[in-house]
Amino acid sequence: MNVPIVPDPVLLDRARGCAVGAAIGDALGMPLEAKPPRPLDNLLREMVRGRLPAGRFTDDTEMALALAESLLAQRPLDPADLARRFLAWADTGPDDIGVHTGRVLWRLRRGEPWDVAAEAVQEMNRASAANGSLMRCWPVALACWSEPEALRRDSVLQSRVTHVHIDCLAACVFANTLIAALLRGGTPVEAFNEALATVPLPDDLRDTIELAASRRRGRLRNSGWVHHTLESALWGLLNTDSFEEALVQVVNLGGDADSAGAVVGALAGAAYGLSAIPERWRMALHGAWPPRSGTIWTERDFVTLADRLLETRETRS
Repeated sequence: MNVPIVPDPVLLDRARGCAVGAAIGDALGMPLEAKPPRPLDNLLREMVRGRLPAGRFTDDTEMALALAESLLAQRPLDPADLARRFLAWADTGPDDIGVHTGRVLWRLRRGEPWDVAAEAVQEMNRASAANGSLMRCWPVALACWSEPEALRRDSVLQSRVTHVHIDCLAACVFANTLIAALLRGGTPVEAFNEALATVPLPDDLRDTIELAASRRRGRLRNSGWVHHTLESALWGLLNTDSFEEALVQVVNLGGDADSAGAVVGALAGAAYGLSAIPERWRMALHGAWPPRSGTIWTERDFVTLADRLLETRETRS
């Protein structure tokens, strides 16, 4: 007789916090996107309207949901399936698509294989290392939290579908390794040190990560570069002691506030759990998935998704 496995309550709370937190960070940062940093005496702390209604998540979360559905459909992750899901998402006419991602999807629509399309776009600008795969990578950590090799492999694969730069690949592995360590009960500092000790990193990205916590607020650029997004998220996580403060500090840096918000939301949600996320933010969270489908996702749907991702395991012969 098979006995259902009851997840550890701390693990469950933190996994749910990661999923809900990522979407909330995205929604909280949305009205601050492309704006300058807000002064410390006037930080935005509430969900307000921006280019979308207050509390609405953006393409950052939508792409994460496409990734989550691909992970639930097939393990190990099939990049061709994920590419099809990204293209299907783009065909719904979402409110925004990143420039780099859009170029890859344009080539996919012409019939190019996913790996050919991604490499061709990278070849247009070999130095390009945008944050599009980092902002969406958290579902891999929930699905692979107890499988380090699978986590590394699928973090890289999901990035390679659109972002093949080595810094993008390494940033996704680092962020998901950090999330997995947090899910297992580590503190932010413990999890950060574990990820730093175990994830191979390009030298320049390692420098960015090692110095992130010590950076002064005024020196953080929070642009769409993967270095800046990861730096801001780590700065927020390691210099605060609550989910709310981590998010507030990071999204108020402006710039690519929704993407940085999604990353720090996933990290801080995994650190402090769903129970630590302010109720006013959880009540405001919403968005259509798939876009324009009329099906509205709220906190409950992200909780269910987190539970399902935790239950996934690779099929072994």
